[in-house]
Amino acid sequence: MTTDWQPPDLSGTVALVTGASRGVGRGVAAALGQAGATVYVTGRSTRGTSTTEGLPGTIEDTAHEVTARGGTGVPVRCDHTVDADVEALFERITADHGGLDVLVNNAWAGYERSDEERFDAPFWQQPQWRYDLFAASLRGQFVASRLAVPLMLPRPRGLIVNISFTDGDVYLGQAAYDMCKTASDRLAHGMAHELRKHDVAAVALHPGFVRTERVEAAWDLLGAGPAQVVHSPEYVGRAIAALAADPEVMSVSGQRLAVGDLATAYGFTDVDGRQPPAFRLEGRITLASRMERLNRVVARAGSGT
Repeated sequence: MTTDWQPPDLSGTVALVTGASRGVGRGVAAALGQAGATVYVTGRSTRGTSTTEGLPGTIEDTAHEVTARGGTGVPVRCDHTVDADVEALFERITADHGGLDVLVNNAWAGYERSDEERFDAPFWQQPQWRYDLFAASLRGQFVASRLAVPLMLPRPRGLIVNISFTDGDVYLGQAAYDMCKTASDRLAHGMAHELRKHDVAAVALHPGFVRTERVEAAWDLLGAGPAQVVHSPEYVGRAIAALAADPEVMSVSGQRLAVGDLATAYGFTDVDGRQPPAFRLEGRITLASRMERLNRVVARAGSGT
């Protein structure tokens, strides 16, 4: 963390960040905490219960960081593919605060088991379980949003952020992946349309190349190129904090927004003082092929993922 970021004042804001044990979710939760928000942190990784991939990070760790930054972190174990878990989560938020201001739909199980089968294999060679992971993650965004909106309607305004990734009409290199990421964008678009009269904004937010724990495990083997474009998970969090504090956020509701573009618009930087631009796919280098290369490198690094 650097001290040159002047976070907006989100004291009194109640936020929920799903899938926040590590990676983008943890960075978002930390940034919202630094802005003074109360942040509910969900995930399946708890102290004493590691994920199948063995990556570091738990919901308790993230909640502790949120509190250390000046906010209030509340860890809640929740599998967002299990409706009973999600319903219990929103019942707790209702009991604790009676409302919700920000929902960040970040939970994404689609990269799990990536070392078992090629991520960029043709769709007819893909295992069915991979599609099921993608689809379950997309469904999780819908379920959380459906339960969040009734808690937002009585508030002055609300914000739903789907963490996604597409690049216009560029094919992402894997049919089911492309379909579900595009569907996440369209979900934000549809929610925004239906919420436009209720002062609740919904956007699809696109990070760039993020230095998550998975990437960190393979960093020494990735070479110098990624260092020029990579950004921290907190860069995403700063974008969301800016949106949450913007009284004119309804003007971008329904849109696909890139983190780098928001950094330029709102004038914030990453934790290292840089301002990485929006990530754009070029030519035939697809995100699926990047994921496949990363998985091979992680396997070589012996990370166990």
